[in-house]
Amino acid sequence: MAEDVRDKVIRILAEQAVLDPADVRPDMTLEDLGIDSLGLVEAVFAIEEAFDIQVPFNANAPAESAFDISTVGSIARAVEGLVAERT
Repeated sequence: MAEDVRDKVIRILAEQAVLDPADVRPDMTLEDLGIDSLGLVEAVFAIEEAFDIQVPFNANAPAESAFDISTVGSIARAVEGLVAERT
């Protein structure tokens, strides 16, 4: 299941960055992907919808959010945790 979550998160972020999912690596940052703050908000909404979860993210203070957005891998792990809590 973790693989499915990770792959889906990568597809969502790749779509937001207008990249092929194969070009998105877990160590990449949102800046590496060219995703700005508006793109991040759109990606968070897409993640919430795709996984039927509530992401603890504050767009006004992203650094203070309980949701780690430092890398693609950290986002995927955070989503995996939220999905696991939901089930």
